[in-house]
Amino acid sequence: MKTESYTPISPKLNENEQFFKDAIGVGTSFDLGVRKLNILKTDVHLYYCNGLCDTQYIIELLEMLVQVNDRERQSAKLPEIIENRLVHQQVNPVKSLDEAVDFLLTGLILLFIDGETKAFAVDVRSYPGRSPEEPDTEKVVRGARDGYVENIVVNTALTRRRIRDERLRFEMMQVGERSKTDICVAYIQDVADPGLVELIKKELNEIQIDGLTMADKTIEEFLVKQGYNPYPLVRYTERPDVAATHLLEGHVIIMVDTSPSVIITPTTYFHHVQHAEEYRQSPAVGTFVRWVRFLGIFASLFLLPLWFLFVLDPSLLPEKLAYIGPNEKTNIPIFVQLLIADIGIEFLRMAAIHTPTPLSTAMGLIAAALIGQIAIDVGLFVPEVILYVSIAAIGSFATPSYELSIANKIFRLLFLVVIALFGVPGFMIGVTIFLLFLANIRSLNTPYLWPFIPFDPGAFMQIIVRRSVAGSSIRPSIVHPQNKQKQPT
Repeated sequence: MKTESYTPISPKLNENEQFFKDAIGVGTSFDLGVRKLNILKTDVHLYYCNGLCDTQYIIELLEMLVQVNDRERQSAKLPEIIENRLVHQQVNPVKSLDEAVDFLLTGLILLFIDGETKAFAVDVRSYPGRSPEEPDTEKVVRGARDGYVENIVVNTALTRRRIRDERLRFEMMQVGERSKTDICVAYIQDVADPGLVELIKKELNEIQIDGLTMADKTIEEFLVKQGYNPYPLVRYTERPDVAATHLLEGHVIIMVDTSPSVIITPTTYFHHVQHAEEYRQSPAVGTFVRWVRFLGIFASLFLLPLWFLFVLDPSLLPEKLAYIGPNEKTNIPIFVQLLIADIGIEFLRMAAIHTPTPLSTAMGLIAAALIGQIAIDVGLFVPEVILYVSIAAIGSFATPSYELSIANKIFRLLFLVVIALFGVPGFMIGVTIFLLFLANIRSLNTPYLWPFIPFDPGAFMQIIVRRSVAGSSIRPSIVHPQNKQKQPT
């Protein structure tokens, strides 16, 4: 972190005004301005930033200040009079111009009084943004339709609404030499592991960067030091109910201003395969949905490599299953067909992101009816390739975590390469290296494959079977909660 320098507030308003002109461009930048008043024969300057302030609140405050001239006569007590007339719940004294600059650029208004060496900061922020709405990537059939937005104050309110515990803490800090982005660390004081909380705050305080233009993603890269490991080491969510559930389990939530996604730490591989829909249905239905999702994730990772293995060595299949191989001759190797089709699916995904919504349906029809069918007719693909690549793609779309689905796709392509080079031994060695790779990953000192490795029978059963809320009275031990019982204390 940078070493803070403090420039004291001058009792002369013209010197303070010159500082603001030189430091942040007051008078040059159109959105930064100053309103000059005379109250009880004393000059008062009010600084503001257009777009980040609620104009209506400022007008009300100005009315109260102007009325001082009609109701007061004791100019010697002007600072106390003005402070009392600032009818707002958040009024803080400011003792340095550097602190005043930070407040001003955050959206607070500043009042300077001639002859005084302190100022007042009033929180009248009103950031532009949208209303809470259901996240597109985490929809549920039943349940809440609100979601986090780009305003960190709204996000903390959505969380506080679900956990009205006096021990819920929201600790605010700023990161970024130039952006000074607000970051909030949320946890429940008597549940979360104090060591984990201190570790996260220590890592955040050590971040040295100009700005967080990518918000939470930049924080993640500093926090977990992922490098080129494609597997997600933190979980993102835009649902307040999901974040509240993890807070009650003992996790720590990181909120970054300007981002609708919050970071859940620490997480394992199995945190990324769960979805809120499982907990909005009965335990039996939730378990069924979970198993279907597990099947889709398994298919997205292993279906294509296994089918390609059987194509290369048909003797591995029983006679009754011999029909699953390609039934047509082709001049293009199956390996090349799989790569082209799999990468083609990725082209479609990227195109869907960048295509306006009214045109996305037409694009899908073109891809399915024209490209796929014509590619089969001209002999570029055999029908089985399109079938299995499509099933694997659907499995990727069924994966709740977008980051996990992309990581699985990368390893699926690697499995295809080692099978093409080494056959059955390559597949066996590849899967072994894959499992060892996942087992060696640690996210904030948390084993990535827990509760499978190290094995925890009770926790593993909760992964396999969705238990009722009444039957789940123990918090997950992986976060080392202070209070392991899910009950009032």
